[in-house]
Amino acid sequence: MNAHGTVHKYGDNVDTDVIIPARYLNTASHAELAAHCMEDIDRSFVSKVKPGDIMVAQKNFGCGSSREHAPIAIKASGISCVIAATFARIFYRNAINIGLPILECEAAAAEIQNGDEVEVDFTTGVITDVTTGKTYQAQPFPPFIQNIIQKGGLLNSLTK
Repeated sequence: MNAHGTVHKYGDNVDTDVIIPARYLNTASHAELAAHCMEDIDRSFVSKVKPGDIMVAQKNFGCGSSREHAPIAIKASGISCVIAATFARIFYRNAINIGLPILECEAAAAEIQNGDEVEVDFTTGVITDVTTGKTYQAQPFPPFIQNIIQKGGLLNSLTK
């Protein structure tokens, strides 16, 4: 399991209301949620993001409301992985539950820059900034979480 893409970088305390504003929570459409992902912090995100891209942020990513809409919007936008120094615990679990890979790595979150090309090996936890040549070590997912992500989320892993 790997990811490879261009980085979209954000700072500390990116909350779920910024990831997907509450005014769009009246839809169950993943495409509609993706169309408004990050719009209150980065209006150009939806026009720049490409399938496979990677989101990098600092501390406490996904804080705020415990809604699953936030990781769904990120995943549906095309983001293949989120790397942050730390995640809000409920966001972390919601992301795994919907099959969005997320890795905590303080050094990578601090040093990787917006626009860098990054590769991630989920089996080993190695994050490579292709632009700079630097590598970082995140904690790899245990096999049962890799299974959940590979199958597209918790419910899919239980039914397959």
